[in-house]
Amino acid sequence: MARRQKTVQDEPDYTENIVDIDVTAEMEGSFLEYAYSVIYSRALPDARDGLKPVQRRILYMMSEMGLRPDRGHVKSARVVGEVMGKLHPHGDTAIYDAMVRMAQAFALRMPLIDGHGNFGSLDDGPAAPRYTEARLAASALSLTDHLDEDVVDFVPNYDNQIMQPEVLPAAFPNLLVNGSSGIAVGMATNMAPHNLGEVIGAAQHLIQNPDAQLDDIMRFVPGPDLPTGGKIVGLDGIRDAYATGRGSFKTRATVQVEQLTARRTGLVVTELPYMVGPEKVIEKIKDAVTSKKLQGISDIVDLTDRNHGLRLVIELKNGFNPNAVLQQLYRYSPMEDSFGINNVTLVEGQPRTLGLLELLQVYVDHRIDVVRRRTAFRLGKKKDRLHLVEGLLIAIVDIDEVIQIIRASEETAEARQRLIAVFDLTEIQANHILELRLRQLTKFSRIELEKEQEQLRQEIEALEEILNSESKLRQLVSDELGEVAAKYATPRRTILLESEATGALTGATAAPAGKKGTKVPVQLEIADDPCWVILSASGQLARTANQDELLDGGQRVKHDVFTSVVKTSARAEIAAVTSLGRMLRLQVVDMPALAPAAGVPNLTGGVPAREFITLAKGETLVALAPLNAVLAIGTARGIVKRVSPDYPLNREDWEVISLKPKDYIVGVTAAAEGDDLVFMTRQARFLRFPAATVRPQGRTAGGMAGIKLTEDDEVVFFGAVDPNDDAAVVVTIATTAQALPGTSPGSVKVTALEEFPAKGRATAGVRAHRFLKGEDQLSLGWAGHGPAKASAASGVTRSLPTEHGRRDGSGIPLSQTVEAVGPSLS
Repeated sequence: MARRQKTVQDEPDYTENIVDIDVTAEMEGSFLEYAYSVIYSRALPDARDGLKPVQRRILYMMSEMGLRPDRGHVKSARVVGEVMGKLHPHGDTAIYDAMVRMAQAFALRMPLIDGHGNFGSLDDGPAAPRYTEARLAASALSLTDHLDEDVVDFVPNYDNQIMQPEVLPAAFPNLLVNGSSGIAVGMATNMAPHNLGEVIGAAQHLIQNPDAQLDDIMRFVPGPDLPTGGKIVGLDGIRDAYATGRGSFKTRATVQVEQLTARRTGLVVTELPYMVGPEKVIEKIKDAVTSKKLQGISDIVDLTDRNHGLRLVIELKNGFNPNAVLQQLYRYSPMEDSFGINNVTLVEGQPRTLGLLELLQVYVDHRIDVVRRRTAFRLGKKKDRLHLVEGLLIAIVDIDEVIQIIRASEETAEARQRLIAVFDLTEIQANHILELRLRQLTKFSRIELEKEQEQLRQEIEALEEILNSESKLRQLVSDELGEVAAKYATPRRTILLESEATGALTGATAAPAGKKGTKVPVQLEIADDPCWVILSASGQLARTANQDELLDGGQRVKHDVFTSVVKTSARAEIAAVTSLGRMLRLQVVDMPALAPAAGVPNLTGGVPAREFITLAKGETLVALAPLNAVLAIGTARGIVKRVSPDYPLNREDWEVISLKPKDYIVGVTAAAEGDDLVFMTRQARFLRFPAATVRPQGRTAGGMAGIKLTEDDEVVFFGAVDPNDDAAVVVTIATTAQALPGTSPGSVKVTALEEFPAKGRATAGVRAHRFLKGEDQLSLGWAGHGPAKASAASGVTRSLPTEHGRRDGSGIPLSQTVEAVGPSLS
């Protein structure tokens, strides 16, 4: 085995030189350099154009690449590479993230980049830059226009090879319009977006009135205008922020109450607070429901799509107040969020906290300086061109001599000197003449040059007036701002509310009014308060807690006639009776509540009764009735029955009367022992008899004879009346059997009930209406407390004749077709 030999290391050929450094001083210096770099070159926006360095470099480079709105999109990776290689030597991720934010409509009030592809959402990030495409938005052109006219200073890039603008001209106040956010070292900024039209209006006012105060500016800018809409509740924090640069406000989602189904009410969210996504809201709501913090929510569904935008449906359990549930959602979910304003921005390279007035003043000063420099640049260009035109005109006058001098010269320098000496030209004019082509020295060119000379003099005079007049300069800046507002301004999206009390839900039970700025506690579950359930002639079903809504009067919607009104309570049960003898149990709390309104409700807040009740073919809903009262039922074949309230407790529907073939229920009413029951037939036969003569029966009984009918007759009305009511009337409307419904005017007659004597049950009764020529039957009939009214074809409630006619007399011709007759509910 070979023996290992020990290697000897060579001595180092250098001399160590260790320098002792004070760690405290080194840390302090290095940290200050790092902090300054982060503050000045990364995290804080410039107050003049509202952009951070990376944003400014992206927009400038895209402008240099010609990515205008009228050009095609290019890959985002190409833009990122150009920016990173020429202006921003940092990671491509930081550049792409900044580029993505400028393209997101939910992040900026006025996006600056037109993105094509997946640029992310509030819940998901964007696609990789190799998959997305971009170009400048039209609004970004207003930020980069006139960069070639010496409007701003240019500074070298990181390797001193390319020049880049220190700030953009910014034709609108981008910092206030789009806001900004960033975290620097020892400081941070968070600025809210605003409405372009409002901000420009304030800037124009400040330009015309340099001594304007904050109150004057806030008349134009009342508050932020967030890209996602929503509501801002409480304006005190906004005023503090506008005054000092620091403040906070609450943002809330936009929520409406909708009737999802006949039995289900839901809260529909169409706008969320700024930078809050629907997935985050759904997750927080589910967590709060699981932990029992939230009550009354049965399901939550996200129906958001590209066509209809945000639509978050929160389904409520029956019996819960939507206002109370919404208050819980504000407390335990991101549907209410707080936005803290911290207006830290760079002014002359130094971070400062500015209020609204100061921010506008910095921008106005910058814009005035931009327009002044642009005007001076254009003035210099015009003067230079005029100088050349004047030299050309001199040369054209003696063109032959000019040509002779040039031909006689040995070289260009000699020709230049001789032209200067002979025609008293400047060196610039002489060089320009030497560079001309012969075809430019024609007579026609001379005419054009003289016109151009005159035009240039006028333009120079106008530009000098602007530079020499501060008022004209300010007016020009104001006019240009107005043009931007006219081109890009959009209506306000965010609603401003002084206090929480003014932001109550619409479409739900209204909360009680409280003092301004105070929360009004709302009961979570709907109390078992008295209410009325209403069924209309058009089949609409609803409940109302306002007794004033049942007053008879005012204009009604067409067909909106009450056929049943049951007094009950919000958590009680009532019955619905169909024409085929079925009785169904209904939960009052499931029915939609009408919003409070003055006068008679039109039931537009109701739902069709068929959503609650499944009806067979040919079956109709006749009436609503209480479950705890003795009901009287009348059929088309003249059968009467009083039903004892011994209904089954474990069933939702049952048979309330056994009907014979081809028979059906005409009317259902709660009749007391002292009431009279009334039948009215198509052949104008009228019968009233005491309800006590009909003994109550079980629900399976078939009833007993009520009125005696002929073979071609049938009952058109059945009800109950108070025999001691002096105001009770009988209304009959006659027509002809051959006429289509609503085509024959017919006649109407109103008769006092006392004109009709009581007869025995199972008799034919007495005649109620004498038919006129062409009339052969009753189309409608009704008996009850007067005065009576009818709903006409126009939907307007019309009073019927108040003078009671004779029992066997004829009626008065109607001026309009009467569609339905309903009782006076006053």
